[in-house]
Amino acid sequence: MTGAGPPLRQSVCRWCYPDLSLAELARAARELGLESVELLDPEDWPVVRQFGLTCAMANGATTITAGLNRREHHAVQVPGMIARIEACAAAGIPSVICFSGSRGGLPDELGLEHCAEGLRPIVAAAERRGVTVQMELLNSKVDHPDYMCDHTAWGAELARRVGSERFKLLYDIYHMQIMEGDVIRTIEQNHAWIGHYHTGGVPGRHELDGRQELNYPAILRAIRATGFRGFIGQEFIPTGDPLGALRAAAELCAV
Repeated sequence: MTGAGPPLRQSVCRWCYPDLSLAELARAARELGLESVELLDPEDWPVVRQFGLTCAMANGATTITAGLNRREHHAVQVPGMIARIEACAAAGIPSVICFSGSRGGLPDELGLEHCAEGLRPIVAAAERRGVTVQMELLNSKVDHPDYMCDHTAWGAELARRVGSERFKLLYDIYHMQIMEGDVIRTIEQNHAWIGHYHTGGVPGRHELDGRQELNYPAILRAIRATGFRGFIGQEFIPTGDPLGALRAAAELCAV
């Protein structure tokens, strides 16, 4: 290992490997030195535990298009998120994902207000149970048109309003390169609000290789230098041998 800060812990996102069973992916992840398979539901957690792994980021009760930015979703999503937090705590799962939802004509400021309002009881439960709730930053330019939490500044403002160490941002490097670029400086300036990272080559969300534009070793060194202690989730879609691609990404990110 080189660079400042603690070694980076790596995870892999389940959905990127549809042709592998969860057990096959977990076995491969363990052999590659990864610590987690993530974006799983509770029924999947025992499978990865059999291989000595955790689920670094559990699925929650919100969706990309229907999230916490609309009050009409709170009656279902708030208790749903609290129930998932309880399940995570009982299983030793550290974090659960949430989403802002699409704008649908809603002004960003009102979306901030509604998200903060919905998150308060959710984060109170997270504080009691020692679980971190993390909202993902996604691009609205290519993959998720109209998604509200599509810039780091918006997410950081939400984190300030929530004001809890149990609410963080999931900074997806692929998505934020598309939306705003300036990845390393953005991470350096906002790392206090970030609890998890996702990878992916730009363009296309494929391998972290020379065909894409991001300098992942430099980005990962910058993350290490912030003292980050969470997980880097490999979330790219392999175009060739899936486990060979995962091995190459794990080695690339072991900076």
